[in-house]
Amino acid sequence: MSPTPNSPSDASPPPSPFTAERGTAVAAAEEAGALLRSRFPDGFAARPKGRLGDVVTDLDLLAERVVVDRIRARFPHDRILAEEAGEAGAGDGGGRTWLVDPLDGSNNVVIGLPVYVVGVALCVDGRPVVGVVHDPVTGRTWSARHGCGAHGPGGRLAVTVGARPPSPAGPLLAWTQGHAVRRDDPAARGLRHALEAGSRRLLQLWAPLMAWAMLARGDIDGFVGYRAEAIDLPAGALIAREAGVTLCHLDGSDFTPDFTAPDTDRSFVAGRPEILPYLLDLVASVER
Repeated sequence: MSPTPNSPSDASPPPSPFTAERGTAVAAAEEAGALLRSRFPDGFAARPKGRLGDVVTDLDLLAERVVVDRIRARFPHDRILAEEAGEAGAGDGGGRTWLVDPLDGSNNVVIGLPVYVVGVALCVDGRPVVGVVHDPVTGRTWSARHGCGAHGPGGRLAVTVGARPPSPAGPLLAWTQGHAVRRDDPAARGLRHALEAGSRRLLQLWAPLMAWAMLARGDIDGFVGYRAEAIDLPAGALIAREAGVTLCHLDGSDFTPDFTAPDTDRSFVAGRPEILPYLLDLVASVER
């Protein structure tokens, strides 16, 4: 018997969750990236931001406007929290909040170093469900939806256990710390020293979202953060976790990148599953 027009076999499958949101975030990040690429390295002005040596450029502001306007046009009732402009949107957005880091790596841009990305995340009740990182220099984009895996230009990202043979010189790691962390913070200094001593290289890129993308791609083995920034953490952490990276708090408990948490709850250890015990031992050796 032929199925009736309304029978289940004739129905289209339901759309995957947050497909439209991911598409909007990718389009917004790539449009902002094209703007950044067209003005780097000489077509911008910069000024100090705060008292701790950070900077903001007019590129941050222009790229942010591109991303915010795209999101607002497609999802007018959602809340938007942007790095430079702060909060926009209607009410609490029904628990939906977009996080926009229009230029992660502003300090690099100011000194002419081509290491910077655009980051966009959608969080529901504080936790990321969509994450996008776009690299304007190479034109590559990485994205993830909660429970649907992470993807890049070459397809699905998958960190395979044992695919990267251990180096006798130790793992290749990245480090980040929040803007509010003092240079003489004893915990930060102790963690950096332990990681430098126990790794082949310790990268501090001044663009944490780039480090998350590298980790998800398998270019580096681990990433440790101390009191990380809320605005860029969710997008990168979601992409890495969906690629198969393990994320923990410094004490080894499961880490969920909730942007509403205080910065004291945003310290993390992330890495390939087989090296997590080693990284946690390094971290545990530091008095905090």
